[in-house]
Amino acid sequence: MRIRLQISKAQIESVRRELEAAGIAIDDKAPYVLSEAEAAGNFLTVRDPEGARVRIAADGIIFIESYGHNVDVHTTDGTYASPDPLYQLAAQLDPAQFLRISNSVIIARRHVKKIRPSLSMKFVLTLSDGTLVDVTRSYYGAFREFFHI
Repeated sequence: MRIRLQISKAQIESVRRELEAAGIAIDDKAPYVLSEAEAAGNFLTVRDPEGARVRIAADGIIFIESYGHNVDVHTTDGTYASPDPLYQLAAQLDPAQFLRISNSVIIARRHVKKIRPSLSMKFVLTLSDGTLVDVTRSYYGAFREFFHI
């Protein structure tokens, strides 16, 4: 088994030694992520426009979208590429603050500025950066429950 570590610098060496002693390989491209409990949902590891790995704060995320094999994380500071698929990002984020609204989009609750009903059990959302995104019928019920409407 291979895992990726997202833990504080103070803990990383001791955790790395314990995991490697147990036969678990540490790899920055592994599909599984081990993170500290207090850090879970607070940060995501993404790639900046130059391709370097950076950690971004989850509270700056406006929305995350996937298209094909690409996943873009749109933040208040810019857009970053994610090496992880959308379902893995969704698992890393706080479910009280983020919601998947279609097969290709996750939104941040705090960045939804306008909710407009549309035809066929859908909603059109206006986000804080002016982007319009659709809540698809498959996610309609979960969206209504999430926003208590």
